Amino acid sequence: MSFDPEKNTAYASEAGYSNGYDHQNGNGIGNGHRKSSIPGLKENNVAVGEAADLYGDISDAEHYGYVARGLKSRHIQFIALGGTIGTGLFLGIGTAFANYGPLSVLLGYTLTGIAIWAMMQCLGEMAAWLPLPGAIPQYCARYVDPAMGFAVGWNNWISASLTLCAEISAAAVVIGFWNDTINQAVWISIILVVILCLNIFAVSIYGEAEFIFASVKIVTIVGLLLLAFIIDLGGSPNRGQPDGQGRLGFRYWKSPYEAMKAYHNTSNKNTGRFLGVFSTLVNAAFSYGGVEMVAVAAGEAENPRKNIPKAVRRVFWRILFFYVLGSLAIGVTVPANDERLTNGGGARASPWVIAVSRAGIPVLPHIINAVILTSASSSGNAFLFTGSRYLFALAQNRQAPRFLLQCTKAGVPIYCVLITCSIGLLTYMTVASSASTVFGWFLTLTTITSLFTWVSALIAFLGFRKACRAQGVQDSDKPFVAIWAPYTAWIALVFFSIIILFNGWEVFTRGSWDVEGFVTAYIMVATYFAFYAFWRVFKRTKFVKPAEADIWTGKAALDAEIWPEQIPKNIMEKIWFWIA
Repeated sequence: MSFDPEKNTAYASEAGYSNGYDHQNGNGIGNGHRKSSIPGLKENNVAVGEAADLYGDISDAEHYGYVARGLKSRHIQFIALGGTIGTGLFLGIGTAFANYGPLSVLLGYTLTGIAIWAMMQCLGEMAAWLPLPGAIPQYCARYVDPAMGFAVGWNNWISASLTLCAEISAAAVVIGFWNDTINQAVWISIILVVILCLNIFAVSIYGEAEFIFASVKIVTIVGLLLLAFIIDLGGSPNRGQPDGQGRLGFRYWKSPYEAMKAYHNTSNKNTGRFLGVFSTLVNAAFSYGGVEMVAVAAGEAENPRKNIPKAVRRVFWRILFFYVLGSLAIGVTVPANDERLTNGGGARASPWVIAVSRAGIPVLPHIINAVILTSASSSGNAFLFTGSRYLFALAQNRQAPRFLLQCTKAGVPIYCVLITCSIGLLTYMTVASSASTVFGWFLTLTTITSLFTWVSALIAFLGFRKACRAQGVQDSDKPFVAIWAPYTAWIALVFFSIIILFNGWEVFTRGSWDVEGFVTAYIMVATYFAFYAFWRVFKRTKFVKPAEADIWTGKAALDAEIWPEQIPKNIMEKIWFWIA
């Protein structure tokens, strides 16, 4: 089968695969099977098989090539746990603490985390059924409207490209913690070259890099949580000194400190506190940005029917331990009125660094900053991968130039990687302007684009559910089923939509009008709908009818592939297989 996103119709291809669906009776018949061999298509070459199934032409598949399933289980699991944990959790969260207080931040990260968990459940159901490179733009084009696939695809590419800039900018700022005499352009150049090298050769190299980076981040965050617990109970080295902290408990949540700071320019304290909590939601959304990368990587994962559901379930623990407990740990070890949170400059403003410094622990701040640098570089690496795959998905949908489909022998969409990496050159803006100011621009812009990505994924999921019902696919036929769907999908959809609509509310308050603030808050909203309107008018697309939605193209080749079962030989392997 192959897919024409303009007509949204599926038709038989030369690839010679059955799609596992009985169109006469309308019933699923299990895994598809290879019906015939094709000249030039090796029996074990699943990559060419998938490409032929999607493009509808074996010659196109052989000419352009296709991405390779080189991401092993451990790569996918560690990407799910720590792949895109970056500067939002280590740096960006400090400003939110200073402005709104620890309880407001905890509530903001928890509420956003619940919505993220619901969204990932929905995205996991679609990705396990049909794991495609880029994923979200293709799901939107197939299940909702090709114009929506166009809008979310280009929106996602812009989001990933700008987040790449934000992470590189943050990494350069962190290096300034040790040496601020060398021009930041030098560090930006080095980081860009390293990230490009990790993405341009083979996806397995990218996977290994993310496995190592994620391992470092996971070990560090677990260590910091334990350290915060010890500091909170009075175990810091300076506890016996006259100005030592002693046992903290929830000292910084009580008077004279404020657990929930009222937003400025509000006469009513309760209203101010509510606005403070709402304002943390935008900051939290930036920190969670890229969590959907597991689905994006599904098209290059080994045994995706097993590994994607496993990874999606692990997102819950990532949210709980790293974001929720992380924000709680910071809240009990650092007072919100510590001037370094807003005036520390770069890595010195990291609440984790401040907490360790206040506890009187030498050397450790340097280690934490090294980890922050690793995290920023890792996230930049991840967003270059993500952005290139979104561009690749657009080319598959015939919504971007076809030359972008060209892959190397190692299965890397080379032009997609190079073009996305070139956007990283915008990071040099931090050399001419204030790095913190430019980082703030990137933060706001990428937050809104991330929110649109999640909203689009949820709308696509609702369309997917309707298509499954209309075409006789039962939940029991699916490798993974979202918990409490579709109710959770609707709740998360409303939650994210509210943040998008009101994220720039402050500029409308009396005396706060700011053209730059308004443009930054809403330009990506206008951009998304402009993309949608352009493709809707240009191609005269229509909403997809559930009975005609293409939930099959590309599935047969994957169903025909047999993945070896991992059987642990001893207790250590059993533990490792459970982890990774």
